[in-house]
Amino acid sequence: MELLIVDDYEALGRAGADWMAAALAAKPDATIVVATGDTPMGVYRELAARRARGLLETTHLRVFQLDAYLGLAPDDRRSLYGWMYRSFIEPLGIPEVNVVRLPGDASDPGAVCAAYDSAVRCAGGFDLSILGLGPNGHLGFNEPPSPPDAPTRIVDLTPESIASNARYWGGTDQVPRRALTCGMDLLLAARRTLLVVSGAHKRDILYRVVRGPVTPDIPASYLQTAPHVTVLADRAAWGD
Repeated sequence: MELLIVDDYEALGRAGADWMAAALAAKPDATIVVATGDTPMGVYRELAARRARGLLETTHLRVFQLDAYLGLAPDDRRSLYGWMYRSFIEPLGIPEVNVVRLPGDASDPGAVCAAYDSAVRCAGGFDLSILGLGPNGHLGFNEPPSPPDAPTRIVDLTPESIASNARYWGGTDQVPRRALTCGMDLLLAARRTLLVVSGAHKRDILYRVVRGPVTPDIPASYLQTAPHVTVLADRAAWGD
């Protein structure tokens, strides 16, 4: 695990884009899974700006959705697919045919999860993974406790995740209580992972992820055992 500390959120966006640019130089058609949430947005904006200047080619990426609220249609304002589309897919010019959804509104969520797992494995697994860190140490919506072999599945959101997501949608009553998430098994097998963390409110959980024991009670701690993980944090999240 590599730990990279930068001064502030703007520097975090630039450093994350540098990481992505280096990865794409090695494999322009990489298979990637990307998080939504506030923290990765600076990275995505910097990537889009570089693409607009002709410095980055992203149209050959194959993108997998990380997670989805259960029961929401794609046009719901809270759709995580919609957020991913607006912040990553559209600005980077990725054809929709290259995107694999995790549709939370499917009539048979269990079958959707199995099909998603199969699609990832048929693609050879994830080359790249850009993840955020939940307030309780979750990755995607792999809520604690989540063992390292947890598959793509339906999950019940914890109170911490509901509270954390409430700021996006206008209150806890607007946050669905269940979700679909890419499994821990797939995330931990990614060939390269970037965990992006920002803000003093993440300081305690980040330290436990990086320096604490590996435990299903902090799912992200299993990144200590995964190959080629870069933890990119601003100084507020890591401290002096």
